[in-house]
Amino acid sequence: MALRNSSLLETLVYGPAPESDSTARAWIDQHERRFGLFINNQWVHPEGREYTDTCSPADNTSLAAICEGTAEDADVAVQAARTAFTSWSKTSGHERAKFLYAIARQMQKHQRLLAVVESMDNGKPIRESRDADTPLCVRHFYYHAGWAQLMDSELPQYRPVGVISQVIPWNFPLLMLAWKIAPAIAMGNTVVLKPAPSTRLSALLFAEIVLAAGLPPGVVNILPGGNDLGFALVNHPDVDKVAFTGSTGVGRLLRQSTAGSGKKLSLELGGKSPFVVFDSCDIDSAIEGVVDAIWYNQGQVCCAGSRCLVQENIYDRFMHKLRRRMNNLRIGGPLDKCVDIGAINSKRQLDTIAGYVEEARASGAEVIQSTAPLPEGDGFWFPPTVIANVQPTSKCVVEEIFGPVLTVLTFRHPKEAIALSNNTAYGLASSVWTQDISLALDVAFQIRAGVVWVNCHNMFDAAAGFGGYKESGYGRESGKEGLKEYLEFKWKGVVRRSFTDEQKAAPWGADTPPAIELPSAGSARGQSVDKTYKMYIGGKQSRPDGQYSRTIRSPSGAMVGEVGEGNRKDIRNAVEAAHKAAPGWGKRAAYNRSQILFYIAENLDARFEEFAKRIASMTGESIESARNVRVASSCHLHLDRKNYNALLLENSKRKSARGVRDCVVW
Repeated sequence: MALRNSSLLETLVYGPAPESDSTARAWIDQHERRFGLFINNQWVHPEGREYTDTCSPADNTSLAAICEGTAEDADVAVQAARTAFTSWSKTSGHERAKFLYAIARQMQKHQRLLAVVESMDNGKPIRESRDADTPLCVRHFYYHAGWAQLMDSELPQYRPVGVISQVIPWNFPLLMLAWKIAPAIAMGNTVVLKPAPSTRLSALLFAEIVLAAGLPPGVVNILPGGNDLGFALVNHPDVDKVAFTGSTGVGRLLRQSTAGSGKKLSLELGGKSPFVVFDSCDIDSAIEGVVDAIWYNQGQVCCAGSRCLVQENIYDRFMHKLRRRMNNLRIGGPLDKCVDIGAINSKRQLDTIAGYVEEARASGAEVIQSTAPLPEGDGFWFPPTVIANVQPTSKCVVEEIFGPVLTVLTFRHPKEAIALSNNTAYGLASSVWTQDISLALDVAFQIRAGVVWVNCHNMFDAAAGFGGYKESGYGRESGKEGLKEYLEFKWKGVVRRSFTDEQKAAPWGADTPPAIELPSAGSARGQSVDKTYKMYIGGKQSRPDGQYSRTIRSPSGAMVGEVGEGNRKDIRNAVEAAHKAAPGWGKRAAYNRSQILFYIAENLDARFEEFAKRIASMTGESIESARNVRVASSCHLHLDRKNYNALLLENSKRKSARGVRDCVVW
């Protein structure tokens, strides 16, 4: 009778279901709300260091004070990692697997604590950190423990790289840590990791899990700090590889910093992923897909489906359902188990998101926002937002907003959808929504993105490779391909180059043509028939746009020849020619491509002596050594015809498997 007279059945309002944070706060109190640096399996509090508060985005209150590492601390951590690498790299794969299994089990034992700390520090709903982030972290350590055991048999030609510097972002602090540390230590490397300045608690909690698992000292080191510490780790001369996840702008700086140093580099950067909805889709499923694509983690996801492309004939129906679903999303404290949208990570990010939305509104776009009330207090909240009636060139469509903001455009036919999808500087991920399997596969393989999901979005697994193209970075995380980011061939020499301060201060990418050097009248070069070495662009030879030439000299200083000096326009022409040729070349049969390679190899054979003499004159090597270079390069092209059919069949199988694993996830 009481329930019948209640208004509950009429309003169906969700009551609060708070997750207790008492265990998490007790852990913080055990450290007296003051954390140091984790170096060589010890908590270190160097004298004279500053301590910065890490705050909860839900109410902007301080959770703990954390030590800010410096370049001096980076030296100590890298040295500890280098010392540990000597023994850790020689440890058997089965022994390393024991430690990874131990870490995975320790994470499972404290999975709830990890989830609560993650939500408190980051602002994401507890449902996401509890049901998605932490289970996937555990999965990564179990998965890579298996690969540690298989390294000797499956990857016998590889060896660990060495000391790895890893810099992770604030949107998935714990998950990014697992993505990077698990494969690195599984392959025998040692790690110095720097968490993001605003989200460091879960990384420090992981340090205690490392201790509990008994990992040898120095294998994993965790240094909180700011941008200066990050660049100190990147530029450290004893670091062998840099792994970075973050913004495209910082990725460019890291590429410049490591260029020519001999360090390996992998970058997982930003994205502006298309979410392509065809009229043959299940619209209700696509609407739920939008929720997962753009409002998961408040849209603070590098592969968020922030560009929704809807076929024109279902646009009105799609938008009606989307608006209704958006208004039903619940916004509130991250520790409330009934909440869909948590807090934005920081005030700075909140202002950035609001700035993009207001600029779109001022430019005449239709801005639709959720009618759900925002929590009161000092937290950082932003409602789920849809921006419609925008152009493909609008700022909110082109640039990564990194918030719960969806832009919606329309298209009429699949070719237009593909063109709009690829009309971006990024290439991280995408999703295609249709019940027509032929259409799905055709479109998926034409979208230039590292991962294309079909009828789903943000689906991850430790066994599936993930990474981007273009300004979304390069390199892969997870899967077998992700292991190779932390391996190098055993025959490869270790190259370390250092640069002077003057060289580092030189303008990046400055195009200064060399001074002209004319051959002397009596030189052999002057007596021979002049040869013009042009550029090869678009299937033909072309002269350089800048009309400059560069002199090529041998190690002894003798003039070998002159080649055209390329400029930015030549690069543009070459890239445009490559893009134009890519669709046709990619659709050629493997047999046809192999015949072209055979033809190139046969022509190399015919000009054997000419190539050998050129190599010898440019490098100073003996003619015999130059001939060996030619033989090695020719072997890459001129395959033994006896094994050709078997190799072709194997490559076709790999291509099919790669398409299912990397490009289309059902």
